[in-house]
Parts: sequence; structure tokens; C-alpha cells
Amino acid sequence: MELFAESLTQYKRLLTKEVKIGDLLLGNNHPVRVQTMTTTDTMDTIATVEQTIRCIEAGAELVRITAPSKKEAENLLNIKNELKKRGYTTPLVADIHFTPNAAEVAARIIEKVRVNPGNYVDKKKFEQIEYTDAEYAEEIDRIRDRFTPLVKICKEYGTAMRIGTNHGSLSDRIMSRYGDTPIGMVESAMEFLRIARSESYHQIILSMKASNPQVMVQAYRLLIKTMQDEFGEIYPLHLGVTEAGDGEEGRIKSAVGIGTLMEDGIGDTIRVSLTEDPELEIPVCRDIVKRYENKVDKSTGLNVDKENIPAPVNLSTYNPFNFKRHRTVAVNNIGGGQVPVVIADLSKVAHITPASLKGIGYIYNEADDKWNIADAAADYIYINQPDIGFALPGTLKVITPYEHWKNAPDANKYFPIYCAEHFAAIEQTDSAINFVMIDCPQEEQYLQRAAQKQNVVLCLSSTQKNAMQTVRATCIKLQQEHITAPIVLITDSNWSTADEHLIHYATETGALFLDGFGDGICLGMTANAYTQAATLNASGRNYLNNQSPEQFVNNTAFSILQATRMRISKTEYISCPSCGRTLFDLQETTTKIRSVTNHLKGVKIAIMGCIVNGPGEMADADFGYVGSGPGKITLYRGKEVVKRNVNSEVAVDELINLLKENEAWVEP
Repeated sequence: MELFAESLTQYKRLLTKEVKIGDLLLGNNHPVRVQTMTTTDTMDTIATVEQTIRCIEAGAELVRITAPSKKEAENLLNIKNELKKRGYTTPLVADIHFTPNAAEVAARIIEKVRVNPGNYVDKKKFEQIEYTDAEYAEEIDRIRDRFTPLVKICKEYGTAMRIGTNHGSLSDRIMSRYGDTPIGMVESAMEFLRIARSESYHQIILSMKASNPQVMVQAYRLLIKTMQDEFGEIYPLHLGVTEAGDGEEGRIKSAVGIGTLMEDGIGDTIRVSLTEDPELEIPVCRDIVKRYENKVDKSTGLNVDKENIPAPVNLSTYNPFNFKRHRTVAVNNIGGGQVPVVIADLSKVAHITPASLKGIGYIYNEADDKWNIADAAADYIYINQPDIGFALPGTLKVITPYEHWKNAPDANKYFPIYCAEHFAAIEQTDSAINFVMIDCPQEEQYLQRAAQKQNVVLCLSSTQKNAMQTVRATCIKLQQEHITAPIVLITDSNWSTADEHLIHYATETGALFLDGFGDGICLGMTANAYTQAATLNASGRNYLNNQSPEQFVNNTAFSILQATRMRISKTEYISCPSCGRTLFDLQETTTKIRSVTNHLKGVKIAIMGCIVNGPGEMADADFGYVGSGPGKITLYRGKEVVKRNVNSEVAVDELINLLKENEAWVEP
């Protein structure tokens, strides 16, 4: 715990070993490097070179290229030479999976190789095998014999290496002993790292990628502790959420996982894996990274904001390695283990009408005087007036400031919100729910007094630069002081673009949900950001992806809850970002599958470009659609093959039939 103690309540960059990748320095408080991966056929030299250049010009500091066999590895030389001829010297990374001989070729040519310990030597047949300690040791010796030649080549040629564990592709051997767990992910990488260290080779980066941000975050934290305990030093870390998908959901899922770790000062290079063209990943990476630039003193790694460092917190109840939801009591439908509620901020809407609720999931049908309620419909709205002026949908409730609540028309629908000082002093409170705003840490002195009253919901936010850490410190204090009032996490954004807003919300609130804190979420925009959004929308520009600010924020809140596994409200897609191995048009196919299945709430569908990413990478999926050859698809139920070599023209229809056969289909 000591390793994480400082970064839990303030921003502090984790000090890692320095690694040289070509002329690029990584780790040791160097800037966080951004990277992506090409999607072209590696044997098409010019196409790969031109896509690599687009990525570099977008800001990529490393570019990864797949090398599934020896011939692709050999062609990396042609790609590198052509780039050099055009004036580009950005380091290249060879992506290796099943073929050690390809890695050994690539390591002599380019600056870095990535190997996956789950399938570099071990095989994955989804078999449960019981190993004695002696048999397990023999397997480690076998890995040593097969992996050491690559280590020696990298050492000789000055080539860096990423040991990249993926949650979904743990070997049968690791699964048999450790299970499908973060500790299994860590041990998979540590086996390879120990072999490299025994050869005095240290130009190593590690990653612990998963499609589930909760698993990913726990694995990285556990890896750091394991390295520190065993070696007394920490190797640089590459961060990424694998198979994150596309659009807003892909960005949110990536920001939840990457942002949570970055908030803890963890991460030396990042990749946002989107099912989009690779150059489009780089601006998202930059939006994440820029939040932490100029935030630390390079010589110490400490927060430069010396004036707002919170007081030390007793961390005895906090465990960064295991998810456990903070225990709260139930106040109406908030807290007590219930799914987190979503509060939509409508306080900036000048005149609220039934149409104003469309963006937050409520559509009024005037002809039959009924409301249609979406799965992603807000539970509460916050307004700054005493009365909406029309009959609300039955499930929707209203939060309004105390002075308005006193004159509200319906005590069963309207509930007061107070500033902390006012609530501490007032006598008249609501018998059902009282929302109390706490600006952390300035108003923490009111926590105990507020909690002593009945039916209190604490609405936590912070105006500090390190807002997430500050709110987390307050949540930990609530545990220590045995305050069990439900917690609503409030986050406002003052950023400018849609991606910046998404990343800000996902990072600030997602990190807290992954730590088990939060019974509700309320996202909003500052006055300046809201005015900008409304103005750009009115001008007809594609701002906030053509959504009103209220719709954009509401959808983001539900996506954050889905990404953190706190509340499932829609279909989840585990979609790989495509690469030179992909056997069909991944973006087009993902869009097609999404269009016919996006009403299947809670169903997880994996869409994988090739057998390398499926079935292993789709560890969390209920159903899988995996490229198995040109124009051919294999369908999975979980990790079980159901239909092989389905023609791609009918594969989506066959997927729907599979969903129906397994009672996972409902008519839209």
C-alpha cells in the first residue's frame, strides 16, 4: 500500500526505469508517449508506409505493425527503408503473437518487438490441466529455452521489447493455476520478465490489457506492486483497454481504464484502441495525455500544485487491488447496493418542455398522452426553479434548490438540494431525500453533521486541480468515519471538444467507480462550455456528435456506468481495432452488427478481425463473430465454436439465429 499511498490523494508520477526505443526515451519521468497500430497488409509496403506517415503526422511517437509470420517480419526492412527515404525515423514496433521466429527476425530490423506471453510459447486450447510443481517448473524451463534467443538478439541489437499480457489470451497453463484473474495476468508477464532479467536485459516495457477496465486497472496496480516487491524497481508501462470499440463508447471505455491509471501517475506510453482508422486514435491519446503535462516536477515526480495537497488519509480500509463497493445505506432508490442513479442537469435549459426530456430518455407521445421511456433514461433531473409546469413521467423525479422546493407542487416528485453550510444549520428537511452538496475538501467539516440527519445523499465534487484524488480522499474518510450516506459524484467540464468532455467525465468519475465509490452520477458543463455547445449546435455544426448538451451528457453518464460495470443499460461490443491480419472490413461490419443488435440490453458481442484476437481476446463476450479466412466467419458462444467458415454475406443473419437459439434475442 505504501507504494500507492501518495498518489491516492494527490497526483504523483510513478517513477519507472528508462528505456530507449531508437532515439526515443520512455519512462523515468519522460513525457507519456502516444502510439497506434497500422491496419494495412504488412506485405503491402507502400500502403503500410503511407498509413504510418499519416499516423506520424497525426502525432504518433511509435507505430506498431503486425508481423504474424516470418515473411511479414522480413518485409519490415523494406517498410523501414522506405520511411527513412521519405525522411521519417519514428520508431517501429513489430507485433508478434504465435511465431517466435518472426520475432527473432523483426528484432534485428526495427526498434521494438511486442510479444504476448499467453501465446508466444504456450498454446491455448481452453483445456484445464492440473500441473504438479515439478511439471510447472518444467514448463517454465521450456519457456526459458524458447524465449531466451529473442532476449539475446534484442540485447545484441539494442532492440526494446514489450511483454504484453492480454486478459483474454492467458495460456491454459496460467489459467489452470491462477484462473482468469489479474494475478494470472501479472504472473504471465513476470515469468518472461524474470527470464529477461536473468540475461541482464532491461529494455522492457510491460502491459496488462483487458476489455474490462476494472480487470485492467487491478492488473496494472498488482503488477507494479509485484515488481517493486520482487525487484525493487518498476519497468515502464504501456496502457490500453483492448478491443474498446468505436465512437463515444470506445473513447469512454478507453478513458475510464487509461485515465484511472493516469490519475494515479501510472503510465509511460498509451494507445487508445478504436475500431477506426489508426490516425484517429492519436488525437484521443493526446487529449488524455495533455491533462497531465506540466503537472509534476520532473526532478521529483511530485505534484507542482503545492498549495492544494490534501492532508494525509488513513488508508487502512482502501484496497487498490480488489474491487469492493463502498457500503452505503439506501435512501429511496439511491445507495444500499442498488445500481447508481443518473441525474440529468437541466438547470441551464431556459424553458423546460416535454421535448426537453427527449435527450435524457423520455419521449412524449401527444396523441395518446403517454411517455416512452428508454433504457438509458435519467432517474432524476436537476432544475433551478420550483415547478416544471407539466406532468412528469412516472419514474422521473426532480431535484431543486431548497428555496424552490418549499413551493414545489408535489412532495413525492420534488426533492431539495442544499449547500453544506445551509443544511447543517437548517431544521426543516424533506422526509424522503435530502441532497447535500459538498465541495471537497473545503466543506468536509460538514460531513458528520449532515450524516447525523435523516435521508441524506451526499453530492461530492471538487474545484481543486486534482479533483478526482480529492474526492477519493473524502470517500476514504467517509469509510474511516463510518458515514454510510449514499454518494453522488458530480463532475462539470470546462473543456471545448466532444472528445475532451468525454475523457474528462470518464476519467474523473470512472476512476472513482472503479474504486467502488459512487451511488449516483451527475455530469454537467460550466456556463462557458454549455454556451459554446449550444451555440455550435444552433449553427448546424457537428458538435457533440449532433446531440444536445443534455443528450450528450446523459448518454455519457450511462456509458461510464456500463464501462465500469456498475449499471448495464445497453448492448456491449468488444470490437478489435483492426490490423494487417484483419480478414474483413471491421468498421463496416461492426456498424452493421450494431445496427441490428443494439437493442439487446446486457448482451456482450465480440467482433474480431482474425483468429489472433478471437476467441482469446473476447474473454468477456457472450457471443463472438471472428474472421477465420478471406470471406469466412466463425461464430462463438462464449469460447465455444458454434459454426465454422460461415460465408460473410450471411454471417450477420447467422449471428442473429445464434442469439435466438440461445434466448438472447428480443424483437426490436
